Amino acid sequence: MKRTLLIDLDNTLLRNEMDSFLPAYLKALSDFMSPLIEADRLIQTLLAATMKMTANNRPDKTLMDAFNETFFPALGRDPAELTPHFEKFYAVEFPRLRAVTTPKPEAIALVQQAQMHGYQLGVATNPLFPRTAILQRLAWAGFSNEDSPFALVPSYDTFHFAKPNPAYFAEFLAQMGWQEGPALMVGDDPELDILPAQRFGLPVFWAPAHDNAAWRFSDEEPPRGSLQDVIAWFEAAPLRSMPVNVDQPETTTAILSATPAALLTFSKQLPAEKWTVRPKPGEWSWLEIICHLRDVDAEVNLPRLKQVLASHNPFLAGQDTDPWAEERQYIRQDGQEALGAMVANRLEILSLLQNLDEAGWNRQARHAIFGPTTLKELVKIIADHDRLHIRQAHALLGM
Repeated sequence: MKRTLLIDLDNTLLRNEMDSFLPAYLKALSDFMSPLIEADRLIQTLLAATMKMTANNRPDKTLMDAFNETFFPALGRDPAELTPHFEKFYAVEFPRLRAVTTPKPEAIALVQQAQMHGYQLGVATNPLFPRTAILQRLAWAGFSNEDSPFALVPSYDTFHFAKPNPAYFAEFLAQMGWQEGPALMVGDDPELDILPAQRFGLPVFWAPAHDNAAWRFSDEEPPRGSLQDVIAWFEAAPLRSMPVNVDQPETTTAILSATPAALLTFSKQLPAEKWTVRPKPGEWSWLEIICHLRDVDAEVNLPRLKQVLASHNPFLAGQDTDPWAEERQYIRQDGQEALGAMVANRLEILSLLQNLDEAGWNRQARHAIFGPTTLKELVKIIADHDRLHIRQAHALLGM
């Protein structure tokens, strides 16, 4: 099975101290926009809108949407008026910030070694910037966009969650197609890279930017070392075959959040005329996958979860949902309506789970197929089912 390596960008792939870069970035942007917006007002509004992105927990709202709905109204300006100026800034002024950064030869060597081992690679940066700002920083690090070794580079228009939200890591793995082999998160920042990935259930490797960095957290210190140590550690570590440990509610709810988020992104990447194309006879099309997830949530998952929460140890009948694809003629249904309904159903499930305490997660039920079970186990089954169909949906993007 293929291994997946998620690597942070700033101060991991590229030496880029935020204490230097962010002030330089904010000054460059405020100077450039000063004929239109007073500098302090721009910076304060930008930071407030960035906080909205970090706090976003809705899988149906991109980070760009979260930013825009705060930033432009607060300034009282039309996005159509200001967007061309921001685009010009990133084309003309942002490249000058390269001087604040330094490439890391050891990062290039790590990526080359990972490619030789056949790893799937992703740039696990915090997607709080437009795509061009991330691609430019990758270029400064020595990774050309024309011949990129990375399967996924997130940005604020394609992602719905940001670090340190565990759903960020779930969305990342979902957008990579939920590969079945082991995965590893490598980063320098304990609070953004290491602890949230670890709590999500991902194995981690801490590569601090400074050799003398001390671990100052109550959690046990993770494996640490330089970027030169990553491949040897990853190859030797007794990792699970699955990329994450899905035994904890925080992990499964993150996966349930990431599924509609990833599907919404995929839906923009797959041309409408391919939504009804079956890859092989007997295999589902994109539209059939969406309709299946919609109906299973509406008619199986939601009723079961509500029943477990409302009743003492209820009996849950089994249900064969696969025949619905033909019986209900999923392939003839409206794709956008199906996707919207699927997302709405999933939001209702997430709302049910949002404030559950330990007793709620451990509520018991009797399943016709699985026998004695708990609500936590039922949600894990939903998460496993999600990953199966995300894998199918992701494969269709390459048709």
